[in-house]
Parts: sequence; structure tokens; C-alpha cells
Amino acid sequence: MQPTPNMPTDRDRTHLLAAIELAAGARKHGNHPFGALLTDSAGNVLLTAENTVLTERDVTGHAEINLVRSASRTLEPNQLIESTMYTSTEPCAMCAGAVYWSGIRRVVYALAATELNVLAGADPNEPLLDLPCRQVFQSGGNTVEVSGPYLYEEAAAVHAGYWG
Repeated sequence: MQPTPNMPTDRDRTHLLAAIELAAGARKHGNHPFGALLTDSAGNVLLTAENTVLTERDVTGHAEINLVRSASRTLEPNQLIESTMYTSTEPCAMCAGAVYWSGIRRVVYALAATELNVLAGADPNEPLLDLPCRQVFQSGGNTVEVSGPYLYEEAAAVHAGYWG
């Protein structure tokens, strides 16, 4: 399958579906439904992570942050530079900053943050840190390639009935 702006490569699709499954697992474990994984340049899964905000009572326990923490402790910097992070949802500004500082240079995501805000029924009177990950990455000196959003139906399904 040839990728298009609205269609991921076969490899990206496979890993995005796995990230969405991790998000479903996070939800089953009592957390917000977000998941992420890291692959090497050949597409082999190196690490996985779930959101742990609620169970660990840590507002920084987003799946991407948990993944970056684990990756930076266990992988060499050259491995991080050559890796790809797959996420069930577009990284927030905090997570994008962590990805940037980790050295990871490619991010692929399923659900856009703007789509999540609609699904979650974001309250217009409640402040959001509405800063797309592309904008965070473009603010730095290193290049982080971003691909997404993809697989709306699959990514949205894990949020169904959660944010009510």
C-alpha cells in the first residue's frame, strides 16, 4: 500500500493499531485511554507504554512521557534518533517537549488533538494547552518528522463513552 496524506504505510498502520490497543489497555487498567510504542528503524517494537495518570496519581503520566522515560533509561542516544514513536493520539505540548528532548526524530499518531477535544466534549470555558505537536517540534533546532492523523474510526473507538 502506498501512503497518502490520509493513509499510513502498512508498517505505520500496524504500529498505530498496536498503540490503540495499548490505549484500550490503559482504559481497562483505570487510566485515560492513551498508548504509545517505540520502534527501531527496521520496525521492531522496542518499548511500549500506557497512560498512568490516574493509577499513579501523576499528571505527567501520559503514555508518551512514560515511553520517553523508559527509552531514555534503557536505549542509547543513537537508538533514539533512529526510532519512531507511535501514539494513539497526537502528543500534547508536554509530551512533544519530552519527545523533542529525548532525541526521537519521528512521531506517527492516530487521533488528532482537535478530534480528541471534540470527542471529550472539551469545555470552551476550561483552559486547554492547545498547541499542536508540529508547532512544538518546529520551535526547536532539531527536526522531528510528524505523520498523522490516521485511523480516526479505530482511534476514536477507544474513547467511546469514556469522557461522558
